[in-house]
Amino acid sequence: MDVDDDPRRYEHLSTIRLEDPEAVARAAKARRRHPGVKSGRQNFIVAADHPARGALAVGNDPVAMADRRQLLDRLQIALANPAVDGILASPDIMDDLLLLGALDDKLVFGSMNRGGLSGLVNEFDDRFTGHTAAALEALGADGGKMLTRICLGDPDTVVTLEATAKAIDSLAERKLIAMVEPFLSVRENGRVRNDLSTDAVIKSIAIAEGLGSTSAYTWMKLPVVAGMDRVMAATTMPTVLLGGDPAGPQDEVFATWQAALALPGVQGLTVGRTLLYPSDGDVAGAVATAASLLHHTAPATAPEASE
Repeated sequence: MDVDDDPRRYEHLSTIRLEDPEAVARAAKARRRHPGVKSGRQNFIVAADHPARGALAVGNDPVAMADRRQLLDRLQIALANPAVDGILASPDIMDDLLLLGALDDKLVFGSMNRGGLSGLVNEFDDRFTGHTAAALEALGADGGKMLTRICLGDPDTVVTLEATAKAIDSLAERKLIAMVEPFLSVRENGRVRNDLSTDAVIKSIAIAEGLGSTSAYTWMKLPVVAGMDRVMAATTMPTVLLGGDPAGPQDEVFATWQAALALPGVQGLTVGRTLLYPSDGDVAGAVATAASLLHHTAPATAPEASE
């Protein structure tokens, strides 16, 4: 897909929103659904929910994701690759992509809690201000994602845990996937930092996978850290790997993903900024390289029940 620099290239979206807001629901209803996730076929999901939390930075650029036109350009380039299975987005971006007809045959995950704004004084009180389970069901989505930061020194953590548990239940009632993204986090010098040590990630999994009254529809969304074999031994839940804000040479990042994708239980990648804003500017190339890391193999045969 060629990028068009015309500043009016998305003006029609504003016109539709002004004159025909029901067009979003019609587009969602008309969308062709993804055939569904399968064992042995890892999925590739592009994430685009960062702006709704006020997180616009990529690398050293504090406002890299601020231009919505450029973000939509980059998302359409990524989604045009048939190896990209789906999108994870906040409602505003999801609606734009629906109106653009960019989500046919894709998995669709909505972003549910964006209230813990980056830098907010009560950032750990991460309110559910985005998609609801009912809205995702109406959109024909496959599930919802929730960021679950656990700070043992902040009383707001229990509010987020309770809200996450309720969201998991609400999704499960509708047979929708709950994609839970847990971190053990701390506040240092007024800023929230996620603890990416192996033991901390394992502890966050133990807490997160116990939330809600059922885990039948729960997935984990986990960072790639040292000791991923130990991390993946901590859960039986389908797991997608997150990319985070790119750090270090792109080749090294891809190499760590490749190693983690080979582990049991890893269902694929859910990556945003690393691919949408690569250091060399080649979105299509970064997406193609990431897609080449995925494993598509024959599913393992389930053991037969004893008579």
